[in-house]
Amino acid sequence: MKKSYYVDTCIYLNLWKKEYNENLQLWEFAKDFLEKIEERGDVVYYSGFIMKELIFALSKEEYIKKRKLFNSNPNFIKEVLTNEEYEEGRKIEIQLKGEIGFYDILHILLSRKTNSILITRDKKLLEVANRMGIEAKKPEEIL
Repeated sequence: MKKSYYVDTCIYLNLWKKEYNENLQLWEFAKDFLEKIEERGDVVYYSGFIMKELIFALSKEEYIKKRKLFNSNPNFIKEVLTNEEYEEGRKIEIQLKGEIGFYDILHILLSRKTNSILITRDKKLLEVANRMGIEAKKPEEIL
């Protein structure tokens, strides 16, 4: 049975920047996770918010090269929030009082909309998403 995931920006950056933390090769977890998805034919949802975050995190040349993953892979599907969902995000932002950033709230809403597992390494985002009833995991928890 195919599964669907909404992958947070930090996972792509783990992979592309070969990031590690406390002797953990975070980029290898991201690589293995994305390879497993492709192997199984699972779906990865992304949004313009992911793309905006990548524009700020990568050089222009890196961004142009890396965005091809989203455009060329049939397993990657772009999802868009409605105006109502965006406004719901603003209301949640007020309720959470800055606990997580606005884009993180939108990632939660997009995960909910697509009935996807949110994949992130952000501890606070994991906590808030799970509290809101959205399944959220690190990539290595899926492997």
